[in-house]
Amino acid sequence: MTAPVTLPLWLFILIVLFAAASFATNFLFPSVRWFFRRRAEKLVARINQRLERPIEPFKLARRYDLIQRLCYDPEVTKAIVEHARTEGVREDVAFEHARRYAHEIVPSFSAFTYFGWGVKAARWLSTTLYRVRLGRHDDAALARIDPDATLIFVMNHRSNMDYVLVTYLAAQQSALSYAVGEWAQIWPLSRLIRSMGAYFIRRKSRNPLYRKVLARYVQMATVGGATQAVFPEGGLSLDGRPQPPKVGLLKYITDGADLATRDVIFVPVAINYDRVFEDSVLVRAGASGGRQFNARITHVLKACLRQVWLWVTRRYHRFGYAAVSFGQPLSLREFPELHTRPEALARTLMARIAAQVPILPVPLVAHLLSENGPCTRSALENAFSATLERLDHAHIHLPRNRTDYAVEVGLRGLIERGVVTAQGDIYTITEGAAPLADFYANSIRHLL
Repeated sequence: MTAPVTLPLWLFILIVLFAAASFATNFLFPSVRWFFRRRAEKLVARINQRLERPIEPFKLARRYDLIQRLCYDPEVTKAIVEHARTEGVREDVAFEHARRYAHEIVPSFSAFTYFGWGVKAARWLSTTLYRVRLGRHDDAALARIDPDATLIFVMNHRSNMDYVLVTYLAAQQSALSYAVGEWAQIWPLSRLIRSMGAYFIRRKSRNPLYRKVLARYVQMATVGGATQAVFPEGGLSLDGRPQPPKVGLLKYITDGADLATRDVIFVPVAINYDRVFEDSVLVRAGASGGRQFNARITHVLKACLRQVWLWVTRRYHRFGYAAVSFGQPLSLREFPELHTRPEALARTLMARIAAQVPILPVPLVAHLLSENGPCTRSALENAFSATLERLDHAHIHLPRNRTDYAVEVGLRGLIERGVVTAQGDIYTITEGAAPLADFYANSIRHLL
């Protein structure tokens, strides 16, 4: 037993490596995981003390567990069997398809990523690019929301900045879970977005198995009380107007809601900007009659570098105002007739969102020039004041509470964007820029 054994060097190294791997797997890794899990639990406890709605246990569950739970859900199992029958494949192959869909959809929320630097980055980016203003909001109504209810923020979709802006403004409420399209499934962006609690969806997929897996995840999140953010329009507005709602995700939410156990409350959120970065891309897509966005990465990088250069040379200034208004919450328990009528629910929510859209200087000046044609500065100020008197029902952001300054802000934003040209004291929409002027004016035309 004590006699020495001679081994080749390569075999000795292999034995040592296997021993090290075994030690790490059975002793080191569990201890490290326990250490970081304890730190994560303490972090979540500290965060929950300052949040109005603590992070839900569903959102903190391990991603692997959620994927397993989703794959073995009875309804998903039925869909797997049906998929195997209709596609002519074995059930184990259909099961792997469902597992792949679940792996694609389910996020891996990290409280450290979301609150450690995600919210800070959202705040920095929002306030660096815009003068952010909180429009109409009823703090008392928001405070009366049942803390055990599932909260769903429903928003109009003007820009990809919507995600950043609302994350920043809702940071004191809770951690939001967004539905994100295929555009974000690019590594490493996809890992970052998943860690922020977002889940990916294939908006154009009609695969019944995929739709069932997606539906069951949304329903599990709803039953689990996860705070979500939904865009009822289903995509960015191509012409600036509030778009007709799509039922998809809202139907999943209502189908999975058990109002006897937990209420579902929708909070309308209306967003508007003095400048939408994707404006020309969206207008071109709308003119082509499709949703093919011709935005090359080189154009994006060039625009970013230009702003960095302006900042370095101290010529940078923000892109006007960005405003967010919160409408009256809608409880499914108070409106039980909407529980089984997702189309009516979608129309009601979209109407509430449209009614709360903030009126900002650039959209209003664009509207006045589109309607009245070339105007002098004084004529614009008079028309601006007359319009404000008719809009006592809407939220209007008037910079410095001065009409003349608001007109100046609106004109400056449009001139810098190349939408308006000044010839002496006459301001007119630049030739060929009418679609862009309409894009901004359309955001508030339904209120005028």
